[in-house]
Amino acid sequence: MTVSQTTFAPLHRADGSATYSQGGYTVISAVNGPIEVQRRDEIPDEAAIEVNVRPAVGVGGPRERHVESLLTSLLRHVILTHLHPRSLIQITLQILSTPSDETTSHIPLLPPLISALTPALLHSSLPLATTPLSVLIALPKSGEATPYPSTKQIREAASVHAFAFGAEGEVLLAESEGRFTGDEWEAATGKAREVCLGSGAGEGKGLLGELRGKVAGFARVGLEA
Repeated sequence: MTVSQTTFAPLHRADGSATYSQGGYTVISAVNGPIEVQRRDEIPDEAAIEVNVRPAVGVGGPRERHVESLLTSLLRHVILTHLHPRSLIQITLQILSTPSDETTSHIPLLPPLISALTPALLHSSLPLATTPLSVLIALPKSGEATPYPSTKQIREAASVHAFAFGAEGEVLLAESEGRFTGDEWEAATGKAREVCLGSGAGEGKGLLGELRGKVAGFARVGLEA
């Protein structure tokens, strides 16, 4: 497993922003809103959500459009959009780098994007129902579920799974590819939940505990500045 790095507020003109690096992926995210929405996109009782995923090289294609639709669906369970009706929340995710041997699947891309998006949402101060946490799991042809797999492990795996959980353990996203049984999927889910939330309730471990520590550190630096 490679160490992840998160930076808060790299963009000064965005309402919220963050960068995230892990496993060869680096993503910078920007959140703006609520802002004025065009009348054709206006929703009377909630805010519209617009997600733009920009690849490291070239223009976006079908993979990026599919990822945008998945993230938009996830965000409708995360952002309290009913508090900002007739407005727009705009999210841009710029991929800065990817592994040199990256696969063409959209699944390994989801956790880095969500992991860059979450701290940007927290920085933006938008009202949230929960805090999304995400991890990639590979199920090898023999052996245990592997979090944060390398590209080589992804290519050799029987299946790969991207999960996102809320802070209370609710599943926000589950995307899978490959061949697997119901028991194997449950094993992958359990490993992903353990990585994201820790092995026990209230322990402050896992990605949730790490994120809380980073948020506290960012707030402390802001107060001291």
